[in-house]
Amino acid sequence: MTDLRRLFDDIVRFESELWNAIDARLKSEFDLPLTHFEPMSVIDRLPGCRVYDIATELGITTGGTSKLIDRIEASGHCRRLPNPADRRSSLLELTPEGRRLLGEAGVALDEELQRSLGDAVPERTLRQFAATLTRLRAANGAAAVPTIEETA
Repeated sequence: MTDLRRLFDDIVRFESELWNAIDARLKSEFDLPLTHFEPMSVIDRLPGCRVYDIATELGITTGGTSKLIDRIEASGHCRRLPNPADRRSSLLELTPEGRRLLGEAGVALDEELQRSLGDAVPERTLRQFAATLTRLRAANGAAAVPTIEETA
């Protein structure tokens, strides 16, 4: 039987190591923390993106996301626009500088992912791993586990 505690430890540690390596590279080369890159990617990918959409995509609270967007906006990488469908929310878009930065940083992120994942195991193994993670996330998403912020 698989040692699930060991598996949990390996998943968490690997995620932390991977996050830290990518974060360090983006900060050193682009002065862009990974915590900014991720929501900027969502803004770029979702037309008519709102703070709520980012929170949902990243699995974080709306309040925390709003504060994060405040910091990204203050750095000049995104802006809020009036939402014609809902005056209580804003639409988000990247600034030209934000779009340029996201593109350049995305190349570095892809290089780090290739180094840490793509070069480490065969393509077939990565496809199986991706499918397994997708199934696990789907199975656990149905459980509606509260976030740390919701239980505090």
